[in-house]
Amino acid sequence: MNPTLAPTPPIPRWKPSATVAAIIERDGRYLLVEEHTPEGLKLNNPAGHLDPGESPADGCAREALEETTFHFTPTALVGVYLSRFQRPGEDVTYLRFAFCGELGEQVPGATLDTGIVRTLWMTPDEIRASTERHRSPLLVKCMEDHLRGQRFDLAAVYTDASVQAP
Repeated sequence: MNPTLAPTPPIPRWKPSATVAAIIERDGRYLLVEEHTPEGLKLNNPAGHLDPGESPADGCAREALEETTFHFTPTALVGVYLSRFQRPGEDVTYLRFAFCGELGEQVPGATLDTGIVRTLWMTPDEIRASTERHRSPLLVKCMEDHLRGQRFDLAAVYTDASVQAP
């Protein structure tokens, strides 16, 4: 090594933010949440960040329960999506695992997660007509993929046991 050359600083590793979303349809309507954001009240799928120690399917079930007060069991992967969100001082790329599944019972006495104002059921046309209120462009994309019948086996997303180890 040439002693006159300074070592090259390491290049920061790009780390997308892993999120999960529940695509919940019943009788031609989709279950959405209305939530507070810095940009005002926005609509989104029940969704959130994947927590340490959980599989994407487990994270999706947890987020759906926290944001809707209903149990949700993922039965298929609708898709894996990348999107980028920018605002002054913030530039985040999201890696979203979207699952469809079965909506179970509501938990008596449960309250909606912080920031969630309400849940609502909307038709595909109502969702398409309200894009200015969407928190993410992935809301429509996931719905459209679901409507097309796009489904992948849950085994397509493998979680090694080491993820859940202490």
